[in-house]
Amino acid sequence: MLKPGIRSNFSRRLFTAVCVAAIGISLAGCASKGKLTTGSIPSMNKPLESMNAAELHSAAEQVGRAYDRNPKDPAIGMHYASVLTMGGRSSQALAVMQQVAIHNPTDRTVLAAYGKALAGGGQFDKALDAIRRAQTPDRPDWQLLSAEGAILDQMGDPAGARNRYRKALDIKPNEPSILSNLGMSYLLQGDLRTAETYLASAVQQPGADSRVRQNLALVVGLQGRFGEAEKIASAELSPEQAQANVTYLRSMLSQQNAWNKLKDNDRKNTN
Repeated sequence: MLKPGIRSNFSRRLFTAVCVAAIGISLAGCASKGKLTTGSIPSMNKPLESMNAAELHSAAEQVGRAYDRNPKDPAIGMHYASVLTMGGRSSQALAVMQQVAIHNPTDRTVLAAYGKALAGGGQFDKALDAIRRAQTPDRPDWQLLSAEGAILDQMGDPAGARNRYRKALDIKPNEPSILSNLGMSYLLQGDLRTAETYLASAVQQPGADSRVRQNLALVVGLQGRFGEAEKIASAELSPEQAQANVTYLRSMLSQQNAWNKLKDNDRKNTN
């Protein structure tokens, strides 16, 4: 088990990495609500989250050409930013979204996506401003509330963050992405048991994806139950996706030499 001080520092970096990834990935969902033009966005042969580095690079080149032809199109711009973010090019994704926001200053979907891109780039105050401007009090959007919560968590306001998550759950009960964010909020504060409770519930919900499962695997791994964490990371996936999840799990836990510590603890527990 990680020592409390190490665990706290590691948890903060871990939460930031996972939440920034989640915020960035959600740009793709925003793009689906944009002003789509038939055939305007190049079709992908698989979801972005299941692409490897080479496939993401190819997708970025393909969508980038469409963006160059029509940089004012919000749907293309948001999709391009999503592909760039998935490929680790967050700064470029933010630059793209800045241009899209300039050309579409009153589009709520664009403002929301821009806010998420700002958060992915660590510009949390600006991100909150953009997301709150996109929100409508009379018909609040649960995705914006959840994104706002993730930003507040990264700004060190867990109480405010959890308030937003619970408001989002009032609108969209049992939504796995919200439950996952709520679980990661407790991880940030070092409360791994509560984090696991929310994440275990999230995994059981219809629509829970690989990212939610990864978060649960990380929380279980941080508690020293490495074998169980690896099984969770690999469950119900293709061999390629399972290996990618396990590799991700290894990379996150190894940041504090946690990998060997957890393997040793797991070995002791099974003897």
